[in-house]
Amino acid sequence: MDNVYLSHNNIVSSLGFDSTTVIDSIEKGNCGLSVYEDNKVLHVPFCSSRIAPKELQKRYENLNPNTEHTRLEKMMLVSLADTLEKSKIGLDERTGLLISTTKGNIDVLEEDSNFAESRAYLAELGEQVQKFFGFKNKAIIVSNACVSGVLSIAVAKRLIKQGRYDRILVVAGDLVTQFILSGFNAFQALSLEPCRPYCNSRTGINIGEVAASVLVTKNPKELAPESVQIMGEASCNDANHISGPSRTGEGLYRSIENALGQSGVRKKDIDYISGHGTATMFNDEMEAIAFERAGLSKTPVNSLKSYFGHTLGASGLLESIIGMHSLHRNTLFASLGFEELGVSRPMNIIKKTTNKELNVFLKTASGFGGSNTAVIFKKV
Repeated sequence: MDNVYLSHNNIVSSLGFDSTTVIDSIEKGNCGLSVYEDNKVLHVPFCSSRIAPKELQKRYENLNPNTEHTRLEKMMLVSLADTLEKSKIGLDERTGLLISTTKGNIDVLEEDSNFAESRAYLAELGEQVQKFFGFKNKAIIVSNACVSGVLSIAVAKRLIKQGRYDRILVVAGDLVTQFILSGFNAFQALSLEPCRPYCNSRTGINIGEVAASVLVTKNPKELAPESVQIMGEASCNDANHISGPSRTGEGLYRSIENALGQSGVRKKDIDYISGHGTATMFNDEMEAIAFERAGLSKTPVNSLKSYFGHTLGASGLLESIIGMHSLHRNTLFASLGFEELGVSRPMNIIKKTTNKELNVFLKTASGFGGSNTAVIFKKV
């Protein structure tokens, strides 16, 4: 059967509005997180990554829209426009559109919104993106808590393997909003300083916003220089708890094992793991247990949440794109702020950005409701 690849891509974030700028910034060790005082969003100060509104508006207006869009829609349109421009593909019947998000246009439900409440429906978000670019097919929505971003890659691969599409544009995004921050604040999970995944001195999670997009294709002629092949993927829901992860790491462990089985990749050939790494006690511990059970406790691991915070339904796609560039730059990116291991099982945390010959990486994600996904990528 045809191989499936991740190809042309874009990241819109607090560290920049294109993938190269963002990756360069990460390689330099720059952090996109800052402390904000914004009573409209949260009644106390919070640490977050937020996209510069003036620059976003400028780039959005350069697309010459003929109607008004929400903030999240603007982020997605700007990101996807860049990916489409670079890929030079036509939007025919064999080209699909997949959107990954957890909460979509949740901000339209706030009192001062200028948009109808119906805009909060995820299908409406999909329709706005579809119509703007002229996709022939309706958008497919993937919304499965915080695995959505990496799960969208797996879904795109499956749809192409099934012969339904030749290529799929995947775009992911989520916002920093009152609804989301108040929810995590109610959990007493927010940190007022940049998060430190897996570290003994971590104090909690940060929430960030980002939009990211990528071309998933089976056509070798549509590949970008930083392309990777999707070798294997799997998802497993351990149905453990509405918000807490499994104490045994069962769902993540099974996802990793099944992805490995599909890929044909040997565990010793995985050069590093891009973990979920939210910097919360239960998530970090669960990942450590799952990686040990999978025989990967010595494999280098990083979490990119320390650069952007947790970007929810966009995090898995964002981190997969960064992983693509990591392979082709032969560079392991550090987990910012990590000092001392804060989980009960051994982990090989990447403390310093270093150069190393890389070919394969494993991306994992876990989310509320017991959802878990693992995808294995190989350098093209």
